[in-house]
Amino acid sequence: MKTRSVALRVLRSGCLFVLSLLVMTSFVHAASIKIGAILAETGPAAFLGGPEVRSLNMLVDEINAKGGIKGKTIELIVKDSGGSPEKAVSFAKQLIEEEKVFAIIGPSTSGESLNIKKIAEDGKTILISCSAAESIVNPVTPHVFKTAPSDSYAAQQIFMTMQKKGISKIAVLAGNDGFGKAGKEQLAKNAPNFGITIVAEEVYDKSATDLSAIVAKLKANDEIQAVVNWSIVPAQSILAKNIRQAGWQVPIYQSHGFANIKYAEAAGAAAEGIIFPASRLLVADALQDGPQKAFLLKYTTSYEAKFKEKVSTFGGHTYDAMTILAKAIEVGGDDREKVRAAMENVKGLIGTAGTFNFSETDHGGLGLDAFAMLTVKDGQFVLLGK
Repeated sequence: MKTRSVALRVLRSGCLFVLSLLVMTSFVHAASIKIGAILAETGPAAFLGGPEVRSLNMLVDEINAKGGIKGKTIELIVKDSGGSPEKAVSFAKQLIEEEKVFAIIGPSTSGESLNIKKIAEDGKTILISCSAAESIVNPVTPHVFKTAPSDSYAAQQIFMTMQKKGISKIAVLAGNDGFGKAGKEQLAKNAPNFGITIVAEEVYDKSATDLSAIVAKLKANDEIQAVVNWSIVPAQSILAKNIRQAGWQVPIYQSHGFANIKYAEAAGAAAEGIIFPASRLLVADALQDGPQKAFLLKYTTSYEAKFKEKVSTFGGHTYDAMTILAKAIEVGGDDREKVRAAMENVKGLIGTAGTFNFSETDHGGLGLDAFAMLTVKDGQFVLLGK
């Protein structure tokens, strides 16, 4: 009997120990918020995803060091898609179905974002894309937002600049990915409104390493007054090199996908004079004193001191996404639908890309003024005309 009593006590103690572990595990889980991220840390879009991952980790560390959001720390789960839409789809399903994340930040590229948009909606999971295609949030769906300014605004800014310079006939080049396709469509859609005619179009492979044949073909067209290239891959630096190597001094305009100094460095001397739209983050020192300049300089100083590299607008997109999400969680707590609604009510929030004002009908939150026109001067990005 004594042996049996001892055995029962041991069993009871074991059960209590296991129960306490379960309670502790439950408490730890309840004390954190799982946030997923799908970003192209490697591959051809690494100039986007690399800074995005670093910026996101930096901000999450800062938030957690201050005690988290309403006492809950952030558990960040980052998946490297390599810029592949197929991987993005797989990771989205994994994060939603297996990891049960509260929200997803990313992906880095428009093609990936468009491929997982429905997955996020079906899973009623908040998705904050870091991509520019307007079609990501147009038409609006309840759970999908984005922090990168829309490509339609970039196209309009380019054409406004061309108008001032008397340019009316252009060639358009684009990479054969989601970003290139969406941008090419926006250029075609907006050109007539600015009295601009697209007289030549070319689409190239996103992994291209030599575009000299396309350049030769375009150079033979005497109507072309300027070239607009729309891509986010290293080929945009190669294109600039090929144009200048051919002795063609045509003005080169790039999309906002050029807004990483590494692209200019890769193009070398050929980058000089390239014109492109970008957020004011890249020229924060040149801005007038005020809240926006202060915010941009704080992010820039923190990032560059920590990672020993120049900031890019792309890293800013994840920084903005996490900032917006954190603000909404402060309002909605752990109720996803309340957080989603809180995001729609974010007004006047200063981010790296501009001042965000979301609504039920606007999940992009930014306007035409989110972009400034920049150029490359002496290997650096500066405001156009300065």
